[in-house]
Amino acid sequence: MRLPLFWAASSVAILLSAPACQRQVAVTTPTDTIMGTTGQTSTPAPTSKNTVTPVPAADQPAFDKAPRPQWLEAKIQQHMQAPKANPPIHIYSYRYEGQAVYYETTPCCDQFTNLYDAKGNLICHPDGGITGRGDGKCPDFGKSRTEEKLVWQDPR
Repeated sequence: MRLPLFWAASSVAILLSAPACQRQVAVTTPTDTIMGTTGQTSTPAPTSKNTVTPVPAADQPAFDKAPRPQWLEAKIQQHMQAPKANPPIHIYSYRYEGQAVYYETTPCCDQFTNLYDAKGNLICHPDGGITGRGDGKCPDFGKSRTEEKLVWQDPR
């Protein structure tokens, strides 16, 4: 069934002249004065001071305050002379197989991490590489290590 032309034209005119959904929206903030009160705000104004004291995460290792071996100090100086890595390099100390060891992270993506003995000899690459599992020479390091302490992290 076809509508007469005047009927279609009048319907379009009505639709175009009809107002769109109109709503009265009032926006207030928590510190706006409530009408009819004595001028008190609904909430206190924000302060510039930090109102929450940050608490270190429970899983953060303790910082190792023991004197560092000379070879480790030299390695830290090498890192400080190089451009800043992303993510920053960290060095941790652990007990592994009854000895003190040092674990050095690497920047990003498919690079081996390094595990050194107390004299600075490379023991293995516990993780990293294309597979993410290291060189396979110390596959139990992640489960067997104990006494984690942060020795150094790049402060830049």
